[in-house]
Amino acid sequence: MAEEKKHIPQEDTFHEGPLSLLTKAVKTNSQVAINCRNNRKILGRVKAFDRHMNMVLENVCEMWTETPKAHKGKKAHPVNRERYISKMFLRGDSVIIVIRNPK
Repeated sequence: MAEEKKHIPQEDTFHEGPLSLLTKAVKTNSQVAINCRNNRKILGRVKAFDRHMNMVLENVCEMWTETPKAHKGKKAHPVNRERYISKMFLRGDSVIIVIRNPK
């Protein structure tokens, strides 16, 4: 009398819920913006992902702000920095939020 759970293939579960955004981004090859725990922003195209939000990204622009040390009597002005990465693997535990089509 034990109830049997229906086996749903893992790919089908990605068409609904929070991971559906990543599924659409892979299929349409559209850009996504990702905020990371190290206070950096990533803008790129998702090529693959899994249920832990680990991602393989292409054409990535990583953006962050640096504040240099202030010298005597001078204020330190923050500097916006960015770099281009052709291909990268992003570990899912560093992802805070994923936003589609940030244009």
